[in-house]
Amino acid sequence: MRLCATAAAGALSLVLVTGCGGDGSKNAGEAPGKGAGEPAAQALGATELTKRIIAEGEVPGYKVGPVTGGLAAKGGARADDARCDPLLHALTGIAPGTPAAKTSRMATEVKKRPTGGATSPDGMAGGGFEDAIKRSMDLDVTVVTLASYDGDGAERALKSVSDAVTACADGFSGEQDGEKGTFTKVTEERSAGTGDASVAFTATDDAGEDGAMPLHAQVVRHGNTLATYTTVNIGAGMAEKPYTVPAPVVRAQAAKLK
Repeated sequence: MRLCATAAAGALSLVLVTGCGGDGSKNAGEAPGKGAGEPAAQALGATELTKRIIAEGEVPGYKVGPVTGGLAAKGGARADDARCDPLLHALTGIAPGTPAAKTSRMATEVKKRPTGGATSPDGMAGGGFEDAIKRSMDLDVTVVTLASYDGDGAERALKSVSDAVTACADGFSGEQDGEKGTFTKVTEERSAGTGDASVAFTATDDAGEDGAMPLHAQVVRHGNTLATYTTVNIGAGMAEKPYTVPAPVVRAQAAKLK
């Protein structure tokens, strides 16, 4: 359904970082103090963000390119409860808050195709063909969105996501470009621990006949820039196999923001 799949271009966690685990991350709700007379942070421009976002060849095991199918306009993705808007925006590849500049890329996992064996319904007995379809769709697709903010905009935007995880834990409904959908629950997860502060979460989409589909997201602050990662794996979801935002994508992007 498009509401949940747009971040993965139509093909288709929140750990509130508490500073534990020795990763050096700060709580998502913490805003670092600024000394008297210290100049306010200034956002990076679109050109600089384009240089800093991941590119093809920089993430082992993944193909990186433009976001096919486009991302939703911010005004076209709204939750029924406004407190949940930051979650819906993250899940649809929209940067939270009001960034001065932003850019996005899609990282698609590349797996070797199996060789030999039957590949058609007639050549597979039982549930073999259905299993093969699930395996073929067992690919992590991640949209990475970089956004830069003036002043304390990045801290405030990250806190809005953190607050939304608590407020919307029992689920929420939303609408994107005229299509409606429901997330039955929002679950906090442990983030990758990169950056100055971060939040990570899973939102479960009530996909009806296709069963529940989890979508995973992380929002990581690097100074006054936020990196939002949105991952879906349809094959894993169909097979009820756990997955999360892939660490290689997060590591590669974090390295370009140092």
